Amino acid sequence: MGASGEVLTYRQLDDASNRVARLLRAAGLVRGDHLAVLLTNRREWYEVVWGALRAGLYVTPVNWHLTAAEAGYIVADCGAKALVVDADLADTVAAIDAADLGRVSTRLAVGGEVAGFDAYEAAAAAQPASPIDDQAEGSWMFYSSGTTGRPKGVKPPPPSEGPLGAPTKFGRLLSGLYRVTPDTVYLSPAPLYHAGPAGWTTMVQRFGGTAVVMERFDPEDWLAQVERYRVTHSQLVPTHMVRLLKLPPPVRQRYDLSSLQLLVHAAAPCPPEVKRATIEWLGPIVYEFYSGSEGAGFCAIGPEEALTHPGSVGRSLLGAVHIVDDDGHELGVEEEGQVWFESANRFEYHGDPTKTAAAWNDRGWSTLGDIGHLDADGYLYLTDRVANTIISGGVNIYPREAEDVLIGHPAVLDVGVIGLPDPEMGQRVVAYVQLVPGAAAGDELAGDLVAWCRERLTHYKCPTEVRFVDTLPRLPTGKLLKRNLTGGEPAW
Repeated sequence: MGASGEVLTYRQLDDASNRVARLLRAAGLVRGDHLAVLLTNRREWYEVVWGALRAGLYVTPVNWHLTAAEAGYIVADCGAKALVVDADLADTVAAIDAADLGRVSTRLAVGGEVAGFDAYEAAAAAQPASPIDDQAEGSWMFYSSGTTGRPKGVKPPPPSEGPLGAPTKFGRLLSGLYRVTPDTVYLSPAPLYHAGPAGWTTMVQRFGGTAVVMERFDPEDWLAQVERYRVTHSQLVPTHMVRLLKLPPPVRQRYDLSSLQLLVHAAAPCPPEVKRATIEWLGPIVYEFYSGSEGAGFCAIGPEEALTHPGSVGRSLLGAVHIVDDDGHELGVEEEGQVWFESANRFEYHGDPTKTAAAWNDRGWSTLGDIGHLDADGYLYLTDRVANTIISGGVNIYPREAEDVLIGHPAVLDVGVIGLPDPEMGQRVVAYVQLVPGAAAGDELAGDLVAWCRERLTHYKCPTEVRFVDTLPRLPTGKLLKRNLTGGEPAW
C-alpha cells in the first residue's frame, strides 16, 4: 500500500486467499456463483478477490463512490451470493435496500463492525490455509457504461486455459507490449473497482511482480511513491496527467523518476498537447491503449507513433477494425462512422439480451459504441460516443441519470445534460435547463438545482455548471438533439 507501506507477500496472499476460497465453499458457493466486493483500496481487497477467483467465482467490484441505491442495484443485478464490504462504508451499506441483498447469503465486513455482517478476519482465520480440492479459475464481471439507462454487467465465459493464477492470453499480450516481468514494480493510482486497476494489478501479480496501490491519487504523492518504491510501470488517466503537468516545475523536478520505464494511459480521450507535454517531460515512455471491459477490441500506440499520429489511439492488435455507417456499409479511409472490431472474444451483457444483440452484427463484429475513423496507415481516431456518454476524469457518466433527477425539481420544465470540454477532467457535466413560467433564473436557483441533484445522486454524476435557456431542441417525437444544445450563460 503506497501511503502506509503495508506489505502483503505472496506467501501471505496464498494463505489468505486459500482461507477465503474455503470459506466460500463452506458457505455453499460453487463455480459460476457471484461475489461482489464493496471495498476501498486496501490490502484485504486482494485476499478476497484472489480467494473468489481460485474458487471459480465471478467477481464484481462495486464502485464505493456510488449511492446506496446505485450500489444495491449492482449487487442485486449481478446475482451476488456473497458480499464483502468495508467498515469505512458502513453508512452506505446500512442504506442499501434489503431487497437488493435478498440473494446475499454470505455477508462479511472488513476492518470493523457492520450491522448484519460477520467479521471477515475471524471468519477467514477459522479456515485452513490449504487449497480447496476443486480449485478453478474464476473471472471478472465488471459493470460497464452503456448507451442509456443503468449500467450492465459484462459477463465473459469463465477462463479455461492454464493452471490457476497463470498469465492469461490477454496478460501475455500486455506483457509483450509493456514488458511486465517478475521485476516489474507497478504503481496503481486509481480505485480498484475500475477494470484497469483491478486487471492490471492482478495481472502483474500473475507474472510475479510487485503491485503498489495508492489509497487515493495525489499528483505530488504519485511522484514521491515512484521515487520511494523505484516504480517501473504505472497507469494513469489523462486527468492524472493534467494534474501532474500543472504541478510547479520545481515540484516535478524534486523527485527521482529515473526508475520509471513505462507510463500507460487509457479510459478517456487524451488531448494531443497533454500527451506531447508528458513525453517531453518523462521521455519516450508514454503508451496508450483503447479497449473496454468487454475485451472484444484492443488498440495500442507508442510514444513515437503518438507524435506522428497525434490524437490516435493506435492500431488494432486483436482483430481488424471496421468503420461502418448507419446502414451497415463499411466506410473508407478518413470517413467517420461507428467502430466495429473483428473478435474471437465473445461476451454478453448480463440480463440484457437486447443490448448484447446490439453489440454484435451479423458478420460477428462487435462494437463498444464509439464513433471514429481510420487513416491511411490503419490508425484509429475516436471522435464521439454514440450515446453522448460523458467521460470525466476517466469515468463514464450517464447524462440521463442527472436528467431524471433534475426534472423532478419544481422549477424545471425540461432539462438536457451533456459533457463539455474541460482542460483538467476531459469533460465536465453541464445541465441546460428550461424553467417553468415564473421561475427566476440565476445563481441561487442554479445552486439549488445542483444541491437537489447531489442529494439524490452520486456527486460526480451531477452538473458542475447550469445554463438556463428559453427552450430545448426537441423533435416532435420527444428526442432531444443534444448536439444542438447551445446558448445560456453559465450560472452557479
